[in-house]
Amino acid sequence: DLLAWLNSRVMRHIGTSRKALYDEIEKHTLQPLPCSAYTYAEWKHCGVGIDYHIEINKHYYSVPYSLIRQEVEARITSTTVEVFHRSKLVAAHIRAPGRGSTTVGEHMPSSHQRYHDWTLERIHRDAARIGPAASALTSAILTSKPHPEQGFRSVVGILQLAKRFGDERLEAACERAITIGAKSYSSVKSILNNNLDRAFQKPTSDAGTRLHENIRGRGYYH
Repeated sequence: DLLAWLNSRVMRHIGTSRKALYDEIEKHTLQPLPCSAYTYAEWKHCGVGIDYHIEINKHYYSVPYSLIRQEVEARITSTTVEVFHRSKLVAAHIRAPGRGSTTVGEHMPSSHQRYHDWTLERIHRDAARIGPAASALTSAILTSKPHPEQGFRSVVGILQLAKRFGDERLEAACERAITIGAKSYSSVKSILNNNLDRAFQKPTSDAGTRLHENIRGRGYYH
């Protein structure tokens, strides 16, 4: 075509070839190709909430708690979420699908780190062991928070009340708490301290046995 014909005329006028010009001028300036393929990424300005998490596509990722209420930038790829504050990388996460939250223990303030070993699965399992009311109250507290981790302190405290008051009383206290709409550790503890759980306790199986007509009692033998 015309463009090719003009190029060939120019090369003949210069007295060299494209290959010779490439070897002489361009070849030594080329850089090696990257070792990995180009990764497409999106950037997003994010505000850090009071729970030290940022939101990316309905999923929440933690950053160091010292950045609460600060502005950060998130670099988002198909597999990772990297968070930068003033151009410094402060957090890196594997990108998670769907709703939920991803929390790194080191990002938590010391008051929250003590609950890092408590997973949602463990909490629900321990609550279910105590009873349906404890399980229901646990779920209600966790789902009432923007992130389940925010309810860990209250829920773990409630479950540990079983060590002092026993599973039966704690289950009854949780049932009363649900009835009055109370969703806090202090409410459940107050119910137990004031014996307000008694009305919700289920009669034990041996209680009926003690009143059975065939049980003579110790006075029968004297």
